[in-house]
Formats: sequence, C-alpha cells, structure tokens
Amino acid sequence: MKLKVIGALIATLVGGTSYAQEPATSEVVYPVGSIGYEALVRGDNERAITDILGSEKISRHDPAKLLNLGRAYARTGRTEEAATLFKAALHSRDNVELVLADGRVMNSKDAAKMAYAGLQTRMASR
Repeated sequence: MKLKVIGALIATLVGGTSYAQEPATSEVVYPVGSIGYEALVRGDNERAITDILGSEKISRHDPAKLLNLGRAYARTGRTEEAATLFKAALHSRDNVELVLADGRVMNSKDAAKMAYAGLQTRMASR
C-alpha cells in the first residue's frame, strides 16, 4: 500500500501541531497546492479550498483531497459540506495510508472516521 502525504488535516483535527514532513521515497507526493496542504498549514482556508477545487491532477475521489477539502470547509463554518466530504472519504473505494503532519501514519478510512467524529462533536457542543 502506498503512503500519501496529507499535511495538516488530521493533526489539526486532533489538536496536534502541524509540521511539514520530508517525504520518504515510498510515499506519493502531491503536486504543490493540489490538496491544499500548504494553505492549510498557513491557516489560509479560502486558498486551500481554491487550490483543491482547482486541482485537476488529483481525482475528486482521492481520500486525501476529500479530507483536506472537508477540513477547510469545517474551518470556514461549512460543516454540512465538510461532513459530506468526510463520509465520502470513509466510503471511498480507495483505502490508503496517509502520513499526517505530525509524522504518524493512519489509514484513510480511520482518518475519515476521526474527522467525521470530531466534526460531530464540535457541532453538538454549539
């Protein structure tokens, strides 16, 4: 199974600190801006959304793309859209290992479950 660099998404969801990682040779590295990593790290959610939606090089069904777009939507108050994207990542036919910003490796299905649960908790506490 290939590893994918996902960036700030999950570390931010679970309260970790985001750090850019130097990818190992076995990882798939996305083109700059294609999954919004750089913009998410900077906290520029609108730019992340623009970058992700404008990227045609990465499938719209790619779990990393879905998760990062969901995170950017969640940060901008678009919680229903974020929930839809997290569920889409959970049910994606792709099941990949993601390298998180804090260096941990997590299965995309587990990352989607965690992102969705975190979003539900945030919504319930409002």
